[in-house]
Amino acid sequence: MLSVKAVCAGLLCLFSAVPSALALDEGDAPARVVSINLCTDQMAMALAGEGQLISISALAVDPAVSAMAEEAAAYPLNHGQAEEVFLLKPDLVLAGSYTTRETVNLLKRLGVPVAEFAPEASLEDVRDNLLRMGHLLGREAAAERIVADMDEMRAALLEQPASGKTAALYYANGYTSGEGTLAGDIVADAGLDNIGISAGIDGLGRLPLERLIMAAPEVIIGGDSGYDAPALAEAPFAHPAFRAAAEKVELIDLPSRLTICGGPFNLDAIVRLRSGLAEGNGHE
Repeated sequence: MLSVKAVCAGLLCLFSAVPSALALDEGDAPARVVSINLCTDQMAMALAGEGQLISISALAVDPAVSAMAEEAAAYPLNHGQAEEVFLLKPDLVLAGSYTTRETVNLLKRLGVPVAEFAPEASLEDVRDNLLRMGHLLGREAAAERIVADMDEMRAALLEQPASGKTAALYYANGYTSGEGTLAGDIVADAGLDNIGISAGIDGLGRLPLERLIMAAPEVIIGGDSGYDAPALAEAPFAHPAFRAAAEKVELIDLPSRLTICGGPFNLDAIVRLRSGLAEGNGHE
């Protein structure tokens, strides 16, 4: 495997031969856009003009994490490696602020324009990121339409009465979403009281099974319904204490692909939660 230093040396040679391919004047809409992050993949697919988005990350076609896996099948894929991205001659690369750091740093050293997006911690962040993406791609009108539609749908959902029930997001390995998370904001919009917040969890954190049982939530919101093979990550769900507690609460399955990243599909997550409550899933 090539070291980062070796790849850098090779790319610097390439860069010196094709500097014009990397120029991007302020105000110009980029013609060749590459995304190397799952969340920027989905925003770019929703907003890019025809032929503008030339590659997205391989995660985008994984239906377990991507809400737009079917749409992603139409795009060439990349694995977030600096050399493969550079050879695509992008005039804009879209990246996450916490992932593929070596690739991002190297591309910046080579003079490739890179726009980094922080993970959304709320539905307001989703709006902001979509509008920013629209600006970067020269697709402001399209972004404004999507955001306006989301605002309208969200307002209609918030007009519905809140159940006020306590709820716990409970993922593999006993993780939950607390304060300052997109999933937590979605739960709040669904009219539920997230016990992760009352438990003092900031962001994504562990909620031991004992604390979950003691908190006695009225609703348990699970992530995806299992792995293809047995996994230790799912051990909490097989524990007798969890099974006993699950018999007394409402259980709602919420696919993680609807909450990992920001987009119109976040509203689908809210609808799914409200519908699950209305249908009385689980046990009373």
